Amino acid sequence: MTEDLLWPDYAGPDDLATIEAVPLSQRGLPETTYALLTRAARRWPDRIAVSVLPDAARWQEPRRRTFAELLADVHRYANLLHDVGIRRGDAVALMAPNCAELITATLAAQVAGILAPLGGGLSRPHLAELLRRSGARILVAAGPDLAPDIWDAAQALARQGGLETLLVLRPTTAVGVPEPLPVIEGVRVGYLHELAEAMDGSAFRGDLPRSSDLAALFHTGGTTGAPKLAAHTHSAEVADAWMISANSWFDSETPVFAALPLFHVNALLVTLLAPLFKGQPVVWAGPLGYRDPALFQHFWKIVEHYRIAAMSAVPTVYAALAQRPIDADISSLRYPIVGASPLPAAVRAGFQAHTGTTLVQGYGLTEATCASALTFPALSRPGSVGQRLPYQQMRVVAPDGTWRDVPVGEIGVLVISGPTVFPGYVTGRTEDGYVLDGLGKLRDGWLDTGDLARMDAEGFVYLTGRAKDLIIRGGHNIDPVIVEDALLAHPHVTAASAVGRPDAHAGEVPVAYVTLAPGATATEDDLRDWASKRVPDRTAAPKAVTVLDALPVTSVGKPYKVALRADAARVELRDALATIAGLHDVEITVEGSSIVAVVKVSPAADEAAIRAIIGRYPIESRLELLS
Repeated sequence: MTEDLLWPDYAGPDDLATIEAVPLSQRGLPETTYALLTRAARRWPDRIAVSVLPDAARWQEPRRRTFAELLADVHRYANLLHDVGIRRGDAVALMAPNCAELITATLAAQVAGILAPLGGGLSRPHLAELLRRSGARILVAAGPDLAPDIWDAAQALARQGGLETLLVLRPTTAVGVPEPLPVIEGVRVGYLHELAEAMDGSAFRGDLPRSSDLAALFHTGGTTGAPKLAAHTHSAEVADAWMISANSWFDSETPVFAALPLFHVNALLVTLLAPLFKGQPVVWAGPLGYRDPALFQHFWKIVEHYRIAAMSAVPTVYAALAQRPIDADISSLRYPIVGASPLPAAVRAGFQAHTGTTLVQGYGLTEATCASALTFPALSRPGSVGQRLPYQQMRVVAPDGTWRDVPVGEIGVLVISGPTVFPGYVTGRTEDGYVLDGLGKLRDGWLDTGDLARMDAEGFVYLTGRAKDLIIRGGHNIDPVIVEDALLAHPHVTAASAVGRPDAHAGEVPVAYVTLAPGATATEDDLRDWASKRVPDRTAAPKAVTVLDALPVTSVGKPYKVALRADAARVELRDALATIAGLHDVEITVEGSSIVAVVKVSPAADEAAIRAIIGRYPIESRLELLS
């Protein structure tokens, strides 16, 4: 198949129909992520594929690998995985911050078996459950000199049983003799790089993956409720990577900066797989990624030195960069992509005013592999997350479960179909492989994203919130975005998040949490009054506004509203019970997807009165008697 057919003209929204006139099956895409890598190594063997920074302070001392060297490294790692027993249907768990060895191991896991990345910030019970659900017997984990906390967790998991091999990663550009590894009964423990050195780097000696095979199992969901494992196929990952790279802005002279953790789909698809299509060099940040304060100190110098043209980050990163003085030539930076959470207008405007560069907004979710919509750098659509990517279809349907299309411009639930929609979550295993189930998210090939959105006549999508984040006040649905937008219009507010607070009469009432600019003088009462005057629906006027130093986020920077809902519930119940003698404290825990109030009381407390009060609220609760 010719390269001309692989790369259509794709510079604006009007190109979509012409692109889709050619079936995706005729585009000549590689069948698997391994075939994508081998294609890159064959076409650009001596071109630098990855430059991995040991840390932000040593940004001029990267470990570089060409495409040919990267492929040889992947062969060695994949052959080691095969040697320790990994076969096509077996999961390989990986748990480490980004480093040179993790990049190689990530690709190798998809060659030898199925990639199952784990976020090291998850609780140990959740990590153990994800290992059990994936069936992984091999764990590739950060060692003591790379991430001591993750290393401690990895050892604990290995000692719990179920693992056969623990392969240990060292920091990028590590020098010196590594620390001796412990003996764990029944588990083979060794440094991955040392064990892989003797392996064949010319080819993989096991069965190669096919397009329909599973490529990865990504955990998705909250950081408290047990995450689910979403399955990805090779064909879906390759298709989505092609859709990301198919635009006419990217070419081999478009270096990419990567700093999101590789347990997240954005890092894998946007900054690892997609650049393989056009041979784009990728500069990887150190293990702390965007959490490293030194990265922001040196960031503009890094852009100048490596001529960074594209990057992918969350809004909080761009908000921070807009505050950093520009001390370098950043004219190469043309495509800063933002996603993972809603982009406040103030962040968009602030970054553009500071850098002269427009943020390219994207949208996606793990259950649709990664990216599903993207804006265009030269086409302003403020507030939109973009137009659907080629060969993906989008609809906005009524939120009543009928899946009835709503008129253009009206708000409903966004649903997606196409080659990137996942086959389901892992719910079990049999002799034939994983048991997958959509768990209510799939219907006739369409994926319920859970996002509220509207779509304009040109097909551009505007997110308006999460269906599960709706605040239901006396049966009236309140979109938290209208509260947040009102607060973000205040000149002192830098971020805002609205949630439902339990209410004895209305079920829920809206409250909000905000962060303020340095030196701001606005009070919480001022902000509440400001928002109350500006929300389009008076029932959405926030009952309270709380100022925080920072809004809670997940490990990849997404807003974490569960923590705010828990705080709002704690404050409400504490105030409601304040006059009850014997009350010691009110704590809120999150159990599964439920917020549970734990009311701690002394033996002298009037338990009947307490139960009568908390019984008025739509929240689970229990009493805990203190001795």
